[in-house]
Amino acid sequence: MTNEFAAKTVRGWPVLFAGLIAFVPIIALFVYAVRQSEGMPHAPAGMVALGILAVLLFAANVVVLSGLTIIQPNTARVVIFFGSYQGTVKTSGFWWLNPLAKRPSISLRTNNMVTPTIKVNDIRGNPIEIGAVVVWRVENAARASFDVANFSSFVDTQCESALRHLASVYPYDTGIEHETSLRGATDEVSKALATELQERVVKAGVAIEETRLSHLAYASEIAGSMLRRQQADAVVAARFRIVEGAVGMVESALEHLEKGGKVKLDDERRAAMVSNLMVVLCGDHGVQPVVNTGTLYSG
Repeated sequence: MTNEFAAKTVRGWPVLFAGLIAFVPIIALFVYAVRQSEGMPHAPAGMVALGILAVLLFAANVVVLSGLTIIQPNTARVVIFFGSYQGTVKTSGFWWLNPLAKRPSISLRTNNMVTPTIKVNDIRGNPIEIGAVVVWRVENAARASFDVANFSSFVDTQCESALRHLASVYPYDTGIEHETSLRGATDEVSKALATELQERVVKAGVAIEETRLSHLAYASEIAGSMLRRQQADAVVAARFRIVEGAVGMVESALEHLEKGGKVKLDDERRAAMVSNLMVVLCGDHGVQPVVNTGTLYSG
């Protein structure tokens, strides 16, 4: 990969002033040669040579002044002299560079790209739709110019490739405790995408600043069945939580009733009370109170 280094530069204002001042004696020399040749049928050889010299000096001064270059903020100029890399200028301002060298401009501004939504199978084989937002910028202008054909197109392709690979190594939703999933660990997944993408685009001199998933959903052909599965999982989790809380409440109620020996319950009464409390606490519908006028031991 190309190693970037700073190009040799000269402040532009002194060169501009010197070039403008140099035009004065050059023009004066040309005018002198023309006036000396006026009225003569054949201009003296010395005057012709003097006029040619003035023209050459004028052209040389124009070429020198053509090296004046304005560098905008967050813009780099890559200097190429006869096919040889001469360095990069990143400092904004008015500079003079080698006028015979090419000076293509590379933007260092931050770019924001939204990848197209793609369909890919997650690690469990479920088809999902996924998209991402990638924030990137050119960090090494030399690599962006010489090591890849088109750095912008290169980044676009690598973003889609990295996103496809990321989706194939994580499940859409977690089915095991502490398992990392695309939906449940968005921050972790985004960091993993940024790390992988940075490794892919470093050869293009690009730095990845941020990545975020912009779209995540099951593919349309399985969206309905997966929604029912998620609803079933939610119902099971809610019922488990309700039962877990009810058991704790029943234990606390029995403990308070028997505290101090005021109420004594045998095993059968205890079982009956636990059954009634669990029905009340875990039932989906409101319960109707029933007045028991008998005992547990009467028919």
